[in-house]
Amino acid sequence: MSESPLNAALRQFEAVEANLVKAEKVLQAIDAAVPQGIAFGESTEYEQDCRDFQAIFDTLPRIDGWKPDVCVMGLDEIAQCRLDAQEVGEIECIVSVENQIAEPSKHLGEYRYRFNRKRRELIRDSLNELIDTIDGLLRELSQLIASETASHQKVESESFETLKQYVAQIGMLLGSSVAKPPRWSDLHRHLSFGLLGDLHDIVEHDWPAVKVGLRKSMYGEKEPVPIEIEDIGAIVSTRPRGPVATRLKWESLSDDYFERLLFALISAEDGYENPEWLMRTNAPDRGRDLSVYRVYADALGGTIRQRVIIQCKHWQTKSVGPAEVATLKEQMKLWEPPRIDIHVIATSGRFTSDAVALIERHNQSDTALRIEMWPESHLERLLASRPAIIAEFALR
Repeated sequence: MSESPLNAALRQFEAVEANLVKAEKVLQAIDAAVPQGIAFGESTEYEQDCRDFQAIFDTLPRIDGWKPDVCVMGLDEIAQCRLDAQEVGEIECIVSVENQIAEPSKHLGEYRYRFNRKRRELIRDSLNELIDTIDGLLRELSQLIASETASHQKVESESFETLKQYVAQIGMLLGSSVAKPPRWSDLHRHLSFGLLGDLHDIVEHDWPAVKVGLRKSMYGEKEPVPIEIEDIGAIVSTRPRGPVATRLKWESLSDDYFERLLFALISAEDGYENPEWLMRTNAPDRGRDLSVYRVYADALGGTIRQRVIIQCKHWQTKSVGPAEVATLKEQMKLWEPPRIDIHVIATSGRFTSDAVALIERHNQSDTALRIEMWPESHLERLLASRPAIIAEFALR
């Protein structure tokens, strides 16, 4: 069987990281051998470490065209520079020499930072697909723990073995560039034991925590948003005036990014927990639904969790009509059990008056399922108080 492009890419990244780790270790030894004060006299071992470091560093490839020039100073050179700086007697000269000595470590640290970001970019799509697939497997496996079967019995399911394989793939994708998420070791321990009680802990505790950690590592809060200005004071000084656009640039989003925007919205909001994608592989529009739990804390009644399914319709030229509402209601059956309490239809367009009337009649009936409408105007009100998401998806 031929090697996949992703596996081939990972092999290249692993080879680069192997040399990067070696360079870091050798440079650590070089830094440890540098004396604190002015001390003349070369060391054969130090010189050899410098040669080894340079040979290893030369093998490291560029990252998006960037790679610094690194030169490690010899011991006598360090001593002479320090002596010259002392004779000048100015603090700027002394600091400059120490910065020059530390420059290789700074450059290698920058290389490591860029390498880790590039590796996260490499695995991001595949990791998201694995997360979606594991969500589906656990929904299937959760039926086993819903029965009265004893918790100490072994999980007898091919899906459980498949789950182990997918979790192992995630571990390979993460490598050392991404920190392991919370409860990662707990997840592996419960997978190895493989009892129904362990499956319960995986479904209820381990996987939700792992999934949140993985999402954050892939789309971290530390990822910068491109900025076009150097000084925001310059903007204010011009005293700009004029109308403010309330309509967002929905047309700039693809269907996939519209779904991602809604996922970002529910993921960052208090009172919502365990968001996940629901892939409908047989859907005519190949769309994905979102699942999340809406949590209410009542001082007297306790905590109430309602399961919410959000269906995403990125429609610019078409409104959601009664026929679509009826079809979407039928599709809710795909995601039960567990029971769905709230069905949200989110669209970048609008609802027809007939669709609004149909939904209002439904919500006044005695059915347990409530339908909520999130049209373009509602989403714009939500995002108006969340400018970070507007900037992230370039909607202004």
